[in-house]
Amino acid sequence: MKIATFNINGIKARLPRLKEWLVETRPTVACLQEIKSMDENFPGHEFEEIGYRAIWHGQKSFNGVAILVDANAGIEGPIEVQRGLGIPGPDDSGEEQARYLEADVGGVRIVCIYLPNGNPQPGPKFDYKLAWMERLRARMAQIWAEEVPAAVLGDFNVIPEDNDVWSVKSMADDALMQPESRAAYSRLLGDGWTDAVRTHNPRGGVWTYWDYQAGAWQRDHGFRIDHILLSPELADRLEAVGVDRAHRGREKASDHAPVWAVLRD
Repeated sequence: MKIATFNINGIKARLPRLKEWLVETRPTVACLQEIKSMDENFPGHEFEEIGYRAIWHGQKSFNGVAILVDANAGIEGPIEVQRGLGIPGPDDSGEEQARYLEADVGGVRIVCIYLPNGNPQPGPKFDYKLAWMERLRARMAQIWAEEVPAAVLGDFNVIPEDNDVWSVKSMADDALMQPESRAAYSRLLGDGWTDAVRTHNPRGGVWTYWDYQAGAWQRDHGFRIDHILLSPELADRLEAVGVDRAHRGREKASDHAPVWAVLRD
């Protein structure tokens, strides 16, 4: 099973690039973030045409997550388990944002997340980020208690360590790298979850995001915020991990690159 995560930064704008990636790399499961589409406007038929089943949790103009499963892989799913964590957003409406989608796929629990950015910090958006991470941790503990093989994939908006960023100084004031953000991420690992990319790249230096500004892509000024966390059952099956870096350099690409892990049967 090949599982992947890809923050596509707008499904309408990136649909050709997204379908291109799916056809070329054929992940068994693909978790998408920032689809930026209301549920009724999600182009599910476009994925059916290339052999993928999909579920999604959308929101107008912002956020939004989806889980795609290769219909030719011979496995069931995605069978939705839960959408949302029941935590209100930081704006005046108090409505929950579309950031969490959980499903069963071929005997594996797949959790697709788009964790809040948290900027500017300090402030209510950073407080929301930390509260969301605590709620995520609680839900991950519930999944752990179910004793099902599980993977939590997505844009965590956390740079875990100094060797996960091209320049520590340049990001020192960003919410992605604050001690509180890192500590919350570290607690997930302390609970027993395995960072798949870190496992195969202990020295760091692997980027998953390059900003559109200041020639970040051309200068390789990136950092790692897209993660795959595995339960012990799946960590034992981890065979390979990678970042489809070349897709970031294509025309009208997302500012993120897809991240994937291969799990033995």
